[in-house]
Amino acid sequence: MACPIFEVLLEGTRGGGKSDVLLMDFAQFVGQGFGRAWRGILFRQTYPALEEVVERCYRWFPQIFPGAQYNGAKHCWRFPTGEALYLRYAEREKDYYKYHGHEYPWIGWEELTNWPDDGLYTSMMSVCRSSHPGMPRHYRATCNPYGVGHNWVKSRFIDPAPRGTIIEDEQGRRRVAIHSSLADCPQLSGNDPDYVKNLQALSGPKREAWLFGNWDIVAGGMFDDVWDPTVHIVEPFPVPASWYVDRSFDWGSARPYSVGWWAESDGTDIVRADGTRRLTHKGDLCRIAELYGWTGKPNEGTRELAATVARRIREIEQQANWVVHPGPADSAIYSRDNGKCIADDMAAQGVRWIAVRKDAGSRQNGWELMRSRLRNGVTAEGPTLYVFSTCRQFIRTVPSLPRDERDMDDVDTAAEDHVGDDSRYRVLAIKHISHLSQF
Repeated sequence: MACPIFEVLLEGTRGGGKSDVLLMDFAQFVGQGFGRAWRGILFRQTYPALEEVVERCYRWFPQIFPGAQYNGAKHCWRFPTGEALYLRYAEREKDYYKYHGHEYPWIGWEELTNWPDDGLYTSMMSVCRSSHPGMPRHYRATCNPYGVGHNWVKSRFIDPAPRGTIIEDEQGRRRVAIHSSLADCPQLSGNDPDYVKNLQALSGPKREAWLFGNWDIVAGGMFDDVWDPTVHIVEPFPVPASWYVDRSFDWGSARPYSVGWWAESDGTDIVRADGTRRLTHKGDLCRIAELYGWTGKPNEGTRELAATVARRIREIEQQANWVVHPGPADSAIYSRDNGKCIADDMAAQGVRWIAVRKDAGSRQNGWELMRSRLRNGVTAEGPTLYVFSTCRQFIRTVPSLPRDERDMDDVDTAAEDHVGDDSRYRVLAIKHISHLSQF
């Protein structure tokens, strides 16, 4: 609450009192002479989640500010001295335009990792302003690790610096993450000792995230029980000449595109530069390189033309001196507009693909095939999927892909799933090779 930095994330374990702190961060300036100029807006992603915030407000505001009233129709708290706190739910970046031109010197976000990307979050910064002299401006958020937005929140607040260290971007804007733990809220463990026991009883990444606030987890669900970085991430090695090399492709413009280069073992062992050997199974699949079309911001594409992407692919292959076979691609590149399609534009640059027929259930089947290959790496029972340590986008995004809560056999498509998709196409191509036709 005392932090002078404009943008602050309060993150950590569950049960640390983060939601109450968020409300008190706004409330500390009520009755301080700003009157109607002190306006805040607090976001949750869905309306049902917003109801929990309303109940917390009822717990505190009438006690602290006698006369404070809640207007349920407008979802707004009004205080006797004129201040207002609006409670809103918003799902997508386009929801920003409901608030374009408004002034809110205080903006809060509850459970920030519920938003799949930073589009709405960063857009709303433009309305965190005030023409009132001396008005504080606070941009505040809370969350635990885990969830569909785990990657972008981690990239923005956790990766650049240790918690409590101020991060400054190229424009001189500053932000900071502050850690919260169960120890910050001893009343909870005292009044409800079973709450801590319930967290301790969890297993896997949820336990790490919610009990310890650990961001270095496989944060999503689809691969968290089969991914082992000590097994699946390998240092680059000379690919045997007899291995089959091809590539896979997931198209994107506003969202990133993803190209993966793969080497499939024919059973020939790997001989490293130091002369040591590594045994392989016939059918082992290794991601040896990748090209990811992003701006450096999670889930934001470069909007490159298809011909430009194809030329970049050609340059990489020529520099590596690989003989690369056409591999499976996103079926969207075959959609025609005025007689032309993305596949045509890429073929004109010498980059051809294989059309994968997408049968009902092919998405779920592809994820399960990937899971099987990753599990094989742990059990050593069959062909495995490996990834070179230089394939940073795979390592950053695929292990943390969350399951879709409406279909637990699929991933949440709101997540940054583009590398996962190109990998899924490649694994599916092995099983359904008879259904493939070269473009």
